[in-house]
Amino acid sequence: MRGTRRRHRTTLVMAFTLIAALGATVPAAADTTPYPFRDPTLPVTNRVDDLLGRLTLDEKISLLHQYEPAIPRLGIQSFRTGTEALHGVAWLGKATVFPQAIGLASTWDPALMEQVGSAVGDEARGFQQQRPDGWGLNLWAPVVNLLRDPRWGRNEEGYSEDPELTGALSTAYGEGLTGGDPDHLKTAPTLKHYLAYNNEVDRATTSSDLRPRVEKEYDEAAFKPAIEADAATGVMTSYNLVNGRPATVNPDLNDVVRTWTDQNLLNVTDAFAPGNLVSPQQYYPTIAEGDAAALKAGVDSFTDNSADPGPTSTAINSALQQGLLKVSDIDKAVSDILSVRVRLGEFDPGGGKYGSIDASVIDSPAHRQLARKAAAEGTVLLKKSASLPLKATQKNVAVVGPLADTLYTDWYSGTLPYAVTPAQGIAAKLKTPVATSEGVDRIALRDTTTGKYVTAGTGDTGAPLQETTNTPTISAQFDAFDWGSGIVTLRSAANGKYVGYNWSNFVNDQTQPNGWYVQQQFKLEQQDDGTYLLKYAGYETSESWWSNPVYLGPTDANGTLGLVPKDQAAHYAKDVVRDGIDDAVTAVKGKDTAVVVIGSMPSINGREAHDRTDLSLAPSQEALVKAVHQANPKTVVIVENSYPTTLGAVQQEVPALLWTSHAGQETGNALADVLYGDVNPSGRLTQTWYQSSSDLPSILDYDIIKSDRTYQYFQGTPLYPFGYGLSYTTFRYGTLKPVAGGYEVPVTNTGTRAGDEVVQLYTHQRTSRDKEPLKQLKAFQRVSLKPGETKTVHLKIQQKDLAHWDVTRSKWVVESGTYDVMAGASSADIRTRTTWQVHGETIPPRNLSRTTRAENFDDYSAVHLVDESKASGTAVGAAADGAWLKFADTQLGAGARTFTARVAGTAAGAIEVRLGSPTGRLAGTVHTAATSSSYDYETVTADLSGAAKGRTDVYLVLTNGLRMSTFSVQ
Repeated sequence: MRGTRRRHRTTLVMAFTLIAALGATVPAAADTTPYPFRDPTLPVTNRVDDLLGRLTLDEKISLLHQYEPAIPRLGIQSFRTGTEALHGVAWLGKATVFPQAIGLASTWDPALMEQVGSAVGDEARGFQQQRPDGWGLNLWAPVVNLLRDPRWGRNEEGYSEDPELTGALSTAYGEGLTGGDPDHLKTAPTLKHYLAYNNEVDRATTSSDLRPRVEKEYDEAAFKPAIEADAATGVMTSYNLVNGRPATVNPDLNDVVRTWTDQNLLNVTDAFAPGNLVSPQQYYPTIAEGDAAALKAGVDSFTDNSADPGPTSTAINSALQQGLLKVSDIDKAVSDILSVRVRLGEFDPGGGKYGSIDASVIDSPAHRQLARKAAAEGTVLLKKSASLPLKATQKNVAVVGPLADTLYTDWYSGTLPYAVTPAQGIAAKLKTPVATSEGVDRIALRDTTTGKYVTAGTGDTGAPLQETTNTPTISAQFDAFDWGSGIVTLRSAANGKYVGYNWSNFVNDQTQPNGWYVQQQFKLEQQDDGTYLLKYAGYETSESWWSNPVYLGPTDANGTLGLVPKDQAAHYAKDVVRDGIDDAVTAVKGKDTAVVVIGSMPSINGREAHDRTDLSLAPSQEALVKAVHQANPKTVVIVENSYPTTLGAVQQEVPALLWTSHAGQETGNALADVLYGDVNPSGRLTQTWYQSSSDLPSILDYDIIKSDRTYQYFQGTPLYPFGYGLSYTTFRYGTLKPVAGGYEVPVTNTGTRAGDEVVQLYTHQRTSRDKEPLKQLKAFQRVSLKPGETKTVHLKIQQKDLAHWDVTRSKWVVESGTYDVMAGASSADIRTRTTWQVHGETIPPRNLSRTTRAENFDDYSAVHLVDESKASGTAVGAAADGAWLKFADTQLGAGARTFTARVAGTAAGAIEVRLGSPTGRLAGTVHTAATSSSYDYETVTADLSGAAKGRTDVYLVLTNGLRMSTFSVQ
């Protein structure tokens, strides 16, 4: 039974103490009877069963929505799933803002991750005392979707392209959030987003094709560790479809995810995803049918219709009345919910084990120090010169660039309690002011027809943009930040606020670009006559419902700017009041050091709902770096963004280069610590940095094996490999030797500075029936070494860790053979290696006489994986005539005589059985008739010729539109 593992009993609480405590926490009108569900000495399952038995059916149904109402008669308060806690508690007010998830992961430090998770959990508890709007101890973090494509808009939210690293870090972060005691939860973390969600384009309607090996070895492997370790209390379903079925109704929620633990899991949907089942996915005709299917698949809590539970309750009641659900289905989901609420201590005296944590922990001095440590440890030294670390005695420093003296937050960031920018951090380190320049043009826009300049408001709240003056006064000046792809933001010089659209006017009232639609985006489109059109490019303009024009021009006699058709748009002369590059060059000339901080604006350069289309820097940023470096050869460049970047000429020309994520409130102090050597950089890249976006296939291609994606399969030369990162010292590796439970290697600091090395262990299977990774991370360990010091690093690995998914028998297998075992400083910097002679098993030839699932192919062309039925199963669908499936190394024996298949399709079709290749010898053809729907399967058979014998590769060649679920060759 779930919920019985690793019980932690609390001390027996006397009844009068329990009643007294309840009197202080339960509304006066509530029943304060000490029901068994309030007895912390009882097992969780007993308490859940007791409370479940006291609820009416309507009360149970009310708990299935994200906003669970209070039940006053039992003294139960309201509860809400879904407090964001990706890198700090978000959306509730000022809280410690740690580095973005990708930055935290770049530490390769599970111990630090657990500390950060614990701090975030404490702050969530601190907010609990205040119960602000949006409160809840069910935290939606961490994101464990694998970063297989660096163009993903949500790259900042994930950890790594590798499941081993992602699993280790997410488990550590989750253990910090939970407190490490599954029966007494500090918070209840939820893993996002199950499953194979790595594109924003059409995310609710695109399907991620997961062949079994990719699903088992890659995508599931990222989610399993934290659930298996009880470091997470459930998963959130993703928006996309998986093999043709919406993830909201993925049966793996019950059939796979729940098998990883004995604890009850609370699985939730993503926001509005239940409604997507009806539209745009058109998978079910009604919400009642969709919600019923989701509940039966393993969803417990519906995140839909914002704070209004009415539609969900109505749908569930309707599903009960129609016989789509049973009361037992409701009871199961509610039991899962109540199990988490019991473990959170909600029904314990004083809130249980963690109930005393109060708001004093929020942004505490200890958390500030932890944020600084995390930001420094996650900084990656990409390229170093003799000038690094910088000398604090050389105080004549300039810090320039669009991110030199500002910090940006992302969509899931908390509110910064304070901000230390790079310029401020360096100035504090040197104890002297530094020269600064953002390196962006300050412009004025003059209507060439009226001669008037566009002006903004001077007060803190700004004012609607108008054409009002014939001179470029300060109110007519704007700092134009170029973020690439033609997108600029305009910050008013009059009040330092960004210009944005508010559905009526364009007002300079925002401290940074922000919001769901990021309405502070513009394009300056140069015309043939040298003038510019000002185009509005907020994200809502790309929505299908947007019908307004997108160009700006005066819309009244006062010159107020509004949206007009292109032929009515104002033509502007762009006067450059201050050249940004010239200003930066002036700032750096003659300085001891020039630090250039470039990078991204996290609301613009890739974010939820918006993928990136390329990997490059904004052209103006490249030009800025080039000009600064020419003016001052002692240049250090910091790239501050949330993803791999191609870097262009910057990579070739500058002598010193570092990367950091948007690293939170302590960014500036942490960068100064690294630049000046108080912290020796030890961050490592968690993704492959490619030379060009041409190295990548479509972002919708999820088959990393066939398309050679990630460091595991990529055969090109990356810009920077997975695991890469330099140090101010050097390390020597000794001989890698096998020991009980793994391998060990001595590592020596051969430099003059103390530093941390991240020792990485990779394996490679030399021969296999199947295509194997070129390298695969199996273990890693940070080690701190003083100059000249040697430590022996132990790296745990067992033979079972070498297993891959055998599609011929649908099981994990460790093949006999020679395995390379390699240790080094990155996936490309292997310092020592050995071999491991493994006595496992040999995968036998395929036996297709048994019923074989079509999805268990070895190779394919022009097919998609599709839903066999709406409830369960995966079939193969042909996307073109001549689509084929390969079933390698099949033993047909003395001869196969019959081919049998389960097929569906709304048009007649055929399957050819060929030997050796898709165009090889034809052994037989089966013709199929149209079925009533793509879910209506029929069995078809055909005789095979005598050629179908021996040991060979069998190919099935399908006509367009045909679906096949299973087949056999007998």
